[in-house]
Formats: sequence, structure tokens, C-alpha cells
Amino acid sequence: MKLSEVKQILENVENLRFELQNGATAPSHFHVTEVGMITKNFIDCGGMVRNEKVANFQLWNANDTDHRLEPQKLLNIISLSEKVLGIEDLEIEVEYQAETIGKYDLDFNGKNFVLINKQTACLALDACGVAPAKMKVSLADLQNAPVCTPGGGCC
Repeated sequence: MKLSEVKQILENVENLRFELQNGATAPSHFHVTEVGMITKNFIDCGGMVRNEKVANFQLWNANDTDHRLEPQKLLNIISLSEKVLGIEDLEIEVEYQAETIGKYDLDFNGKNFVLINKQTACLALDACGVAPAKMKVSLADLQNAPVCTPGGGCC
């Protein structure tokens, strides 16, 4: 989800809630302690130089259980970040504390923002010799497949 999409949603929701993919929700007294831009320059395992930029939100659970972050307040923080830091309309990455700091993509389910689990991946499969995963086929699915016959031109 891009920053512009988050802003549009924030303009139209009454409550600001974040939930994990498993349905657990962040406590209602969470804070967004950071809105920023993260730039990552790196070399992948195939030797290719890569550059990535994301807009970053950091969620934090404080002891202040009376605190509630309203959508307009987060819009104000985003606006200030765009102005002062020059944040572009980038994909959002959310940091949220679990056993350690987790990084999540962001989605919206019509009611809450949803923290989508991120996965690691090899970015240079062809260069580092990792074979792509083989497609699994069920033999039952092949029953209705067209049959090749000698001289039929399909083989």
C-alpha cells in the first residue's frame, strides 16, 4: 500500500486500528512513534546493486492506556514528514514489536489496517543457482487434459 492510499483512507475513517494477519489487534493505545523514509542500498547474491526506498511507520505500545491516536493526528504527522523529510509516495513498511521488531507490508480490510507478514526471498535466483520451485500437478487434474495422438500435431 502506498502512502497516498493510507492518507486517503485516514480521511475517511473514524477510528485508527491495526491488526495482524492472524486477527490479533494492536492495543488501542498504540503510538506511531516514527514516520520516515528508509533507503536501502545493497548488493544481492548475484552481484547486482539494488536500491529500495520505503515509507516507514513504527508502531509502539506504551504504558499510556488512555492514549488514542486519531486518524487526523496521523495525517498531520505524515504531512509534516512529507514536508520536512521529502517523503515520496512510496510503499509503506510498518515496524511492530513482537518477540523482536517485525517488518510488515500494509493493507486495509475496509475497517482496519492489516499488517501483512513479509517474507525473505532470493532476488537473483538465476545467478546464484537456486532452482525455481517445481509446479505440483495432481494426476486427477490430468484426466481432462487434451490427449496427443500420433500425427495430431500436438507433440
